[in-house]
Amino acid sequence: MARVQLLIPDADKDRFVHQARREGMSLSAWLRAAARERLTERQKVKRFKTAEDVRAFFERVHALDDLENEPEREPDWEEHLAVMNESKMKGLPKP
Repeated sequence: MARVQLLIPDADKDRFVHQARREGMSLSAWLRAAARERLTERQKVKRFKTAEDVRAFFERVHALDDLENEPEREPDWEEHLAVMNESKMKGLPKP
């Protein structure tokens, strides 16, 4: 069995221990159960079964895009550089 070290705030640890005890479990067992539950929930993905399912999905995605006023434009490289340079200059001492 693998050992995993987990760093969490003290308040969270106290809440987790309290809940684990209420459920009659050790903290380790409770954390494993919580992780399994989350994994099970996240893996409940509806798979595409037909090409029509895929088309319907993308129609819904495009409909959501159409609801937005104007999609945001990704800044070009020069704009990124200007923002980075401005940020660098803020950290320098004033002449």
